[in-house]
Amino acid sequence: MANTAFTEITTGLQFPEGPVAMPDGSVILTELFASRLTRVAPDGTKTIVAEINGSPNGLAVGPDGALYLCNNGNAFTPLNAGGLMYPGPFDESKYIGGRIQRVDIATGTVTDLYTHCGTTALRAPNDIVFDKQGGFYFTDHGTRSERSADRTGIYYAKPDGSFIEEVAFPTDGPNGIGLSPDENTLYWAETHTGRVYQRAITSPGKLAPPDASTVLCGLPGYQLLDSLAVDGEGNVCVATIVNGGITVISPQGEVLQHIAVDDRITTNICFGGPDYQTAYITASTTGRLLAMKWPYKGLKLNYQ
Repeated sequence: MANTAFTEITTGLQFPEGPVAMPDGSVILTELFASRLTRVAPDGTKTIVAEINGSPNGLAVGPDGALYLCNNGNAFTPLNAGGLMYPGPFDESKYIGGRIQRVDIATGTVTDLYTHCGTTALRAPNDIVFDKQGGFYFTDHGTRSERSADRTGIYYAKPDGSFIEEVAFPTDGPNGIGLSPDENTLYWAETHTGRVYQRAITSPGKLAPPDASTVLCGLPGYQLLDSLAVDGEGNVCVATIVNGGITVISPQGEVLQHIAVDDRITTNICFGGPDYQTAYITASTTGRLLAMKWPYKGLKLNYQ
């Protein structure tokens, strides 16, 4: 059903993530292993938006037009094997702590907003989505060493730095996060379990208790999940690792299709273009930004 003819927008990125489609047709994304935010023009030209101390991950535009960034604090060690880039094991000596940051697009100024929720340190914030009230949800993926892993959660915060609250705990390596088009449901993907979770939103930043429907979908076999976007039909479109590509899951939990990408670590997707029906996809080990015509309805994010 899908037109899987990809256009290669640019190459040479150092593990791209967090794509944000901009009104001028460019895409701003994060380069985890180059520690920077980069704007990619439609012709593939790259310019640096901001240099980041740490490792930038998920990215979103906020109500003030600034970028809001999940900085995982160097939770992963970059590895290069045969010209392909991979996230390696946690290295405590290089870790600076996770944080949520505001980035001024015009000046590149980076401001820390949150490093803790109360006394709980943020470990490795990963992905972020804004609601129409101007708050945002984000995942804390946590760090993993050879014999241990963090227990982490899902958070809700305000972009002025005045409020942060943990809204779901515990979670196991939460990664991508998104809202249903009516903003009644919050979705997130767990990397290592290969599951997409859902929780009803009762009010901004408040989730209904988990129940039997909390797991929207679990993928069979050895498939890992990365970031996600929700399209205009309410499908959860989750970047899939090992089985590289985008897995499209209906709001009822049915896997509609898998759109294969020739990169085993396909990390993220966003929608842009005049009708928000162009899907931009980050193929991270090969360092590429790809585009394709999305076969379902597109969806404009809040403040996009």
